[in-house]
Amino acid sequence: MFSRFTNIINALQALDKTYSNSEMVRKILRCLPRSWMPKVTAIEEAKNLNILPLEDLLGSLMTHELSMQKKDDDEEKDKKKNKIVALKSSLIEDSKDDDDNEELALITRKFKKFLASKKKFGGK
Repeated sequence: MFSRFTNIINALQALDKTYSNSEMVRKILRCLPRSWMPKVTAIEEAKNLNILPLEDLLGSLMTHELSMQKKDDDEEKDKKKNKIVALKSSLIEDSKDDDDNEELALITRKFKKFLASKKKFGGK
């Protein structure tokens, strides 16, 4: 934005139309989008626009833009981190598998009890 603004100002100077520094500062502040209004208001309140150099204004706006981008990036990362994944479950009734699983569980429990009893009586 600043380079386009500078090109326009330079072209106007070639046509003998010059603007003072304070006019250029006010024009830049006026053309900023609505999302920048809090920053524009802060600059207008805190600094004297009649003596504010154009370079200082540019530096302040660039710093604000970088901090806004960093905040947006951080929010984006937080959204990705806090993403919840829900898996859809399905109930498939397969009596053969259920019977096999129950039999395996029963055999496993009985085998564990058998091993526990062997240890209790000192057998190998």
